[in-house]
Amino acid sequence: MGGRTPGTRHLYSNNVIAINKYISSNVEKVCVLAEELGHHHTSSGNILDQTKIANRKQEKRARSWGYEKLIPLNAFIQAHKQGVKNRFELADHLGVTEEFLDSAINRYIEKYGTHVKVGISTIIFEPLGVLELFE
Repeated sequence: MGGRTPGTRHLYSNNVIAINKYISSNVEKVCVLAEELGHHHTSSGNILDQTKIANRKQEKRARSWGYEKLIPLNAFIQAHKQGVKNRFELADHLGVTEEFLDSAINRYIEKYGTHVKVGISTIIFEPLGVLELFE
C-alpha cells in the first residue's frame, strides 16, 4: 500500500489507485496520480506506517518517480526557452500544482545540489533559473 493515510487524498493497493473524489482540481489529481503510479512502479508491501525508515524510503522513491515523470529536468530548460518567468507560471506551464513543483525542486536539490548541468544548460534550483552556454 502507498499513499499518506487511508481516507485522505489517495491510496495505492493491489494494483488499484484510489483518489479522493472531493479533489476538484484536475491538476491536483494528475499530481496525486503521478505519485501513486510511483508506488505502483517502485513500492512493495504496506508502507502506511511512516515511522519505519524502510517505508519512508519507499514513499520518497515513489514521490521522486512522480516528480521525474511530470517534471523531468529538460522541462525546466524548455519552459525557460518559452519565456516562463516564475514558479507560478512554471507550475501552470507544466500542469502541476505549485506544491508539487516546490516538492520536486526540493527533491532535485537533495539529489543534485543547488544546480545541475543538462547538455549546454545549467539548471539552478535556488533561485530558480536556467543558464545557457552559447557557442
